Amino acid sequence: QVQLVESGGGLVQAGCSLRLSCAASGRAASRNSVGWFRQAPGKEREFVAAISWNFGTTYYADSVKGRFTISRDNTENTVYLQMDGLKPEDTAVYYCASSWNTGRVLQSISAYTYWGQGTQVTVSS
Repeated sequence: QVQLVESGGGLVQAGCSLRLSCAASGRAASRNSVGWFRQAPGKEREFVAAISWNFGTTYYADSVKGRFTISRDNTENTVYLQMDGLKPEDTAVYYCASSWNTGRVLQSISAYTYWGQGTQVTVSS
């Protein structure tokens, strides 16, 4: 089993930046790909970004491409989501999740097994 703990959310103004962290622990945590998803009130959970465990290949939703950057520190088993140029429409609860998969399937919510508890990101206009 893999445990995931997110941190770094908060309230910021539009145009500002935040960095979210996802700390993983448990069996073979370093061999899990990690994805970030978000869910706004009244909306379905949607894919934001993912990074594979083997080659560090990254994937992004079109809505965040060029503004968000996902990275991982394998020595700390931590994945980061650097969010720049935040917009009010980025407001949501952000979740990280782990997957035994690699490749484009990481853009699908069904590819993930373990989930964190979520961290709130609020962007004011």
